[in-house]
Amino acid sequence: MPAFRSPRLLLSLSLFGLLAACGGEPKPATPAAVVVRPGPTAAAKPLRIGIALGGGAAKGFAHIGVIKMLQANGLEPVVVSGTSAGSVVGALYASGMDAFQMQQAAVALDETSIRDMRLFSGGLVQGQALQEYVNAQLKNRPIEKLAKPFAAVSTRLEDGERTVFVRGNAGQAVRASSSIPGVFEPVTIGKFHYVDGGVVSPVPVDAARQLGADFVVAVDISSKASGQNPAGMLGIVNQSIAIMGQRLGQQELARADIVIRPKVDDIGAADFAQRNAAILEGEKAALAAMPQIKAKLTQLQQQRAAAAVEAAQPAPAPCEPRSRLGRLIGRGDPCKKQE
Repeated sequence: MPAFRSPRLLLSLSLFGLLAACGGEPKPATPAAVVVRPGPTAAAKPLRIGIALGGGAAKGFAHIGVIKMLQANGLEPVVVSGTSAGSVVGALYASGMDAFQMQQAAVALDETSIRDMRLFSGGLVQGQALQEYVNAQLKNRPIEKLAKPFAAVSTRLEDGERTVFVRGNAGQAVRASSSIPGVFEPVTIGKFHYVDGGVVSPVPVDAARQLGADFVVAVDISSKASGQNPAGMLGIVNQSIAIMGQRLGQQELARADIVIRPKVDDIGAADFAQRNAAILEGEKAALAAMPQIKAKLTQLQQQRAAAAVEAAQPAPAPCEPRSRLGRLIGRGDPCKKQE
């Protein structure tokens, strides 16, 4: 009589044989690997606010007003970059002065003391007096010893390359950044000669980024073409530089988070008598931009915090492939995404 084997009986016998083959001393289970990451942080790192101060000769006093309003609203830039007049104010600010101290220095400034006239082929002003003034205000500290990271941007005369000074003689770097071609003598540093940074970087946003700024406030005081002849030789040269650097300046300004434009078009490049008016215009422009500044800062902080929380989430433990028994009885594979 032929033997009759039911499918259920065959399956039971197979399982019994499999279990018998796996008998013997039980082996300890291998512990699952656990991936450990640092625990979630309470908040992302504080944003590093940078300020990029543009060139504009006597219009540069407006930078003091902008900084004053930022400080009054609890916003303290920790990274500073400057071109031309912006490098002068930037160096003083990076030295540890607050806006009120800078305003006092501006009011006390006798412009003739920083204008060492000299007739020669390279320019009308030597610039040594400006260098000595800045170094005296900074107590002769080099750039790397200032209270805040600082960069002065200049143009290398030999090839037109942008040069960012972040160490060394602070007064000399400011002088190089402020040496308006045809007005100031080019500054010799090493084997190269340097002139006003406004030719290649009117508002040095990129330099502030290079110093580690997460959020850059740019202050643009450059001359805008008004359809009229600018007053005086300095005004003509200053506007010529602004026109030459206009295209580059627009591209660089687009990389700032906020651009503040004080209304200083009516202040002449050499009109130091309007310093208080320039400071006031800086205050007004910064105050008008404050809601936008705070909103963008909040948005960026929230994005950083969300990214930090996501990065701190523990990674899932690696799965264990199913056993031979699991495959036999039809259990799903935990390593495969279930439909």
